[in-house]
Amino acid sequence: MDKQFNTILSIALVPQIVDLIAKNEKTQDSVAIEMFYVSKTYELLSDEKTKLWHYSPLTLYHMWKSEKETGEIIFPEG
Repeated sequence: MDKQFNTILSIALVPQIVDLIAKNEKTQDSVAIEMFYVSKTYELLSDEKTKLWHYSPLTLYHMWKSEKETGEIIFPEG
């Protein structure tokens, strides 16, 4: 991962997604971080070529939630 892309993820996107997970799943931040980092959604997000970083934190949260509930990642229409 290049440095600029890593910065975008670690400062702009991931904290907001983790916050949504913590609030909506009613769990601690540390648990939410672990839940997100072990997900396929995060794996795809961390690959710059997938362009998932273009999506909003809320959209990415919904993708993560779908993965958690169904085992499948549902990509937004676009």
